[in-house]
Amino acid sequence: MEIKASMVKELRDKTGAGMMDAKKALVEANGDMEKASEILRQKGIASADKKMGRIAAEGVVSTYIKGNTGAMVEVNCETDFVAKNEGFKALANEIAKVIVDKNPENLDALNKAQTSDGTVVEEYIKAQIAKIGEKITIRRFTRYDDDSMVSTYVHNNKIGVLLEVKAQNDNDETRTIAKDICLHIASSAPEFVSREQIPAEVIAEEKRIEMGKEDLAKKPENIREKIVEGRINKLMASRCLLEQPFVKNPDETVEQLIQGKMTVVKFERYVLGEGLEKRQDNFAEEVMNQIKG
Repeated sequence: MEIKASMVKELRDKTGAGMMDAKKALVEANGDMEKASEILRQKGIASADKKMGRIAAEGVVSTYIKGNTGAMVEVNCETDFVAKNEGFKALANEIAKVIVDKNPENLDALNKAQTSDGTVVEEYIKAQIAKIGEKITIRRFTRYDDDSMVSTYVHNNKIGVLLEVKAQNDNDETRTIAKDICLHIASSAPEFVSREQIPAEVIAEEKRIEMGKEDLAKKPENIREKIVEGRINKLMASRCLLEQPFVKNPDETVEQLIQGKMTVVKFERYVLGEGLEKRQDNFAEEVMNQIKG
């Protein structure tokens, strides 16, 4: 059977496969579009398995809210080139929706959950690996569902915040404030909501470090204690959301901003790829890798 250019284009549009791969699959399938798609998928899944040993520290942070339920997920790929791809972003958004809808307990459960079209997440990712040509992994996710107001903010797909607050009133004003707090968390990187959340061992370790600093070595013990207490107080304040100067108005703290309007329950902040080994590629190599698949 003659394989026309229009058939190759149709298969490429449907699967995202390269021109030669699409043509070979159509030849093997004798022009049967569905069979050719299956052939490409089978080959793609095989190649996806080979790609899973590669470094994936790029990607996106994606969030999704439905009602009072919110989710945030980090999905990794190998290159920033792919991370900017709209298809990859759509994949991350779909996974965030699955987390909200299916409430998986962990990553294993998430991989076994179904997307909106009934595809198992693990198979959905493998199909995307075949289409995009890079290793793709779900690194972590957070889900809030406590019948409270949930808000999110994502900066350049690389820093994400998921926030839960209890608001006196659920209205445009409180939702705007919650969004602003998310932006503040993304910018100022607090570690705790308040002092009460700071473990005693964290304070003890910071005190030990301060007490050992050279500038205090010759001071009397009681003076050292007072100086260190002041330093620790300032340091802990800088790490607590409620005590930080609000990023949009440094003349007031976050606590003053929300007083009488809401209380912060909890938050999570993701920074894309933090703690992961980075793959070292230059741009030319990155483009060539995309061409080679």
